[in-house]
Amino acid sequence: MNIIWIGCDFHPSFQCIAMVDTESGEYVDRKLDHACGEARRFYEGLKGRGVVIGMEACGNSGWFERMMAELGHELWLGDAGTIRSLVVRKQKTDRRDAEHILSLLREGRFPRIWVPSPGMRDSRQLLLHRHKLVQMRTRVKNELQHLALNQGVQQKRKLWTQAGRKQLESLPLTGWTAQRREDLLQLLDDLESKIGKLDQAVKQEAAQYEDTALLQTQPGVGPITALAFVLTIGPVERFEKSRKLASYLGLIPAEDSSGGRQKLLGISKQGNAFLRTLLVEAGQSAARHDPELRRAYQRLAHRKHRALAKVMIARKLAIRLYWMLRTHQPYALARMQGSPSHPVVAG
Repeated sequence: MNIIWIGCDFHPSFQCIAMVDTESGEYVDRKLDHACGEARRFYEGLKGRGVVIGMEACGNSGWFERMMAELGHELWLGDAGTIRSLVVRKQKTDRRDAEHILSLLREGRFPRIWVPSPGMRDSRQLLLHRHKLVQMRTRVKNELQHLALNQGVQQKRKLWTQAGRKQLESLPLTGWTAQRREDLLQLLDDLESKIGKLDQAVKQEAAQYEDTALLQTQPGVGPITALAFVLTIGPVERFEKSRKLASYLGLIPAEDSSGGRQKLLGISKQGNAFLRTLLVEAGQSAARHDPELRRAYQRLAHRKHRALAKVMIARKLAIRLYWMLRTHQPYALARMQGSPSHPVVAG
């Protein structure tokens, strides 16, 4: 079968390609500009010729992926770290990068990754948008706490109750300080309204995925964490073992061992930082309601440190959710690899 292999080194404004036609042996390497439409014209000229394009997974390439799908070309996205680690030469140029990707494609060594569907990507944007607004709300609250502390008012969380809000509004502020308080309160109300609507949207979106209802049977896991887990993990069969999932999420220690000496560092933090954050937050809630997780948290927090215990619980929770998906069993029946012979039951 005649295949045209294209190694693409993608940049926001241009791309460098290395192309070979397996039938004619023709080889082409060139730079394609995006703004003037040169890239579109080039790929349109290859329409219907069995084109496979390989490129590193990167941001700001959504329009290019849609264009390739529109033209009927097959686009493979590869793990950028793995692709770079396979480079032998020390010299790095855009042209060499494209040639390197082309050689990986032809040799069958291209580290292709799973790509979510357009619908899943849109659902991810919902979660990310909500997350960013929550971060903005936190910053606004911190600013208002600072204003209150400067007036000798230390209410902490009570500042966000109805009584605390009245006390904040009654502080004797003047000039631009008073204006700042008014603007921050208005911004806080606006963010609260938007986040409330997004919370409802997340619940509706989570209902579209069958696995999210299963994951929510785990105490401490709500629609946000469940939806993020499903959208990030994708087909659970991608992970042969739960250890590979923990590594994918960056919840295992980095290691620098050599010569029979083992040295474990902090967690690698490789992978999706957003999901890792949600798992840490959900883990703290799960530890309050799940006897097994609570005992594990208390042991490590007493022996080491609470921060370590929180990360450990996040890892255990991720593995629990993994096995729930693998076995298609709810929380009351799910069992983890390496756990005791009896089922994990709610206390």
